[in-house]
Amino acid sequence: MTLLLLARIVVALCAVLGASGVALAAMAAHMPDASRLGPASTMLLFHALAAIGAVLLSDRALVHPTLGMIAAAGLILGTVLFAGDLVLRQFIGHGLFPMAAPSGGMITIAAWLLLGVAALWPAR
Repeated sequence: MTLLLLARIVVALCAVLGASGVALAAMAAHMPDASRLGPASTMLLFHALAAIGAVLLSDRALVHPTLGMIAAAGLILGTVLFAGDLVLRQFIGHGLFPMAAPSGGMITIAAWLLLGVAALWPAR
């Protein structure tokens, strides 16, 4: 898979994450006892933009392109696990799987750190 195709997929996924974040923010504002939806919305919105930023930085070779794209994918995966677990707990009463939210959080942290490494690693 080329980096351009991966970039398009990441941006398309980020659009879904962003739209989901806005929808969850609206639900959190109007539903009683929607305490998990606010954090899920925040994670989706911030990390959708961060992943798009990583794609743009990779495209401009301001970060190592391959590492930057892996970081963008990690931001998406970690955010989906974290927010998805919170949303399922809110609406269904159980999460994706045991430790899904902490796993998503750790993947997201690792993706942020990888983006930092990508900024320091020279592209060839």
